[in-house]
Amino acid sequence: MRALDVRNMTIGALLLALSLIIPLALGGVLGVVMGPFSATLASHVPLMISMLFGPWVAGVVALGSAIGFFLRLGPVIGLRAAMHIPVGIAGALLLKKRVSYPLVLAVTGPIHALLEGLIVQPFLMYGNSMLYGESQPLALFSLVGGGTLLHHAMDAVIAVFCWRIMRVFQSRLNCKQ
Repeated sequence: MRALDVRNMTIGALLLALSLIIPLALGGVLGVVMGPFSATLASHVPLMISMLFGPWVAGVVALGSAIGFFLRLGPVIGLRAAMHIPVGIAGALLLKKRVSYPLVLAVTGPIHALLEGLIVQPFLMYGNSMLYGESQPLALFSLVGGGTLLHHAMDAVIAVFCWRIMRVFQSRLNCKQ
């Protein structure tokens, strides 16, 4: 195994641990839960950073996030978190094509919001959901999609800040070698 593979696996494992810890320890505590919508501050940051290390790392970190949210907040929010898998993989593939990191986060935001808005629709389509009572599918799609877009944007700001700090440390390490 190459050193780079071990490095990426190690970083991926640390990000996976964060993606599990954030929902399990902070899900519903450091955030908001309103029906099928939830927002836990910084829960997307491990996923967004994992995009920098390739599609496999991003996919595994996203899967960890989905498992954490499923265990902490139930199946609907767990399924919403599973939408991080295609978002993370798409973001990592865009980064491989040399698209700038902030632009990748901006492009994946609407995709993320659309997927999360769509995944809750089967639970809400019939107007009288056993999970959420009387529902308006379009209103709930807007709540989940719009809330996800806003949440993605806030976490993207945190991820870009972390990315810039990582670049400073990386450049200092390269100078010393």
